[in-house]
Amino acid sequence: MTSSRQRISKAALAVRQTLAPLDIQTGIILGSGLGSLANQLKARRFIETTSIQHWPRSTVPGHSGRLVIGYLESVPVIALQGRVHYYEGYSMEQVVFPVRVLGALGIKNMIITNAAGALNPELRPGSLMLIADHINLMGDNPLIGFIDPDSGSLFTDMSAPYDPEFRTIALNAAKTLNITLNQGVLAVTTGPSYETAAEVRMLRTLGGDAVCMSTVPEVIAAVQMGLRVLGISCITNMATGLSSQRLSHEEVKDAAGRTEKIFFNLITAIVQKIDSNEGSGDS
Repeated sequence: MTSSRQRISKAALAVRQTLAPLDIQTGIILGSGLGSLANQLKARRFIETTSIQHWPRSTVPGHSGRLVIGYLESVPVIALQGRVHYYEGYSMEQVVFPVRVLGALGIKNMIITNAAGALNPELRPGSLMLIADHINLMGDNPLIGFIDPDSGSLFTDMSAPYDPEFRTIALNAAKTLNITLNQGVLAVTTGPSYETAAEVRMLRTLGGDAVCMSTVPEVIAAVQMGLRVLGISCITNMATGLSSQRLSHEEVKDAAGRTEKIFFNLITAIVQKIDSNEGSGDS
């Protein structure tokens, strides 16, 4: 039987052979409705993830399922245009497989994005939220059963999963660009059904500011591997009970699409600053 480590290595080798040379420090995972950022990369090349052995197939509208390499200004990045989700019937190992492959390719920094519903009434659709912390309510964890000493400790410290320096960089970039960037706690549930009004009240009581159906497993795996993580949520709707409007996936995609320009500008500024800091030897 092929081990997890072998599957990750085979997939990473396939990406290297198709998209070589690879000398990229930053990976970006694009959430629902946010995939257009990859289409704006300069000198971009791509590989369909369906052509990569062991890579799980994305089945959700708005997640095209391909890796895109290109430049944000002068900085090379690799973007995942279409993640897979636990609610699609995949195991946690499969959900975080793309993150582990990117780590095997030598990525050091991971920017993970998503579309999320607002639990905090001060967050409005079309705004962006910098993830300061998270609450995992999925009832599962991607580290369960994943024993690989080369990938980090099974008992991974999660005291600061979202890199404090990267968060400062993001806040400063937003200020320079005159973009409102709130900070908040992201709650995650399995989906695919949206939360009930009672569940939304519970999540707010627990301290959640926004809720989604992804991201947290990827963050946990990335932190285990020693990657520096930045998380940004695009607020696409008010959660159930905070608005009279019925929720739909089309609404989520449309709302995320309306933030396209500010999202692209913010991510570009963040990536440039991260790259300049590393290039100058700053910690």
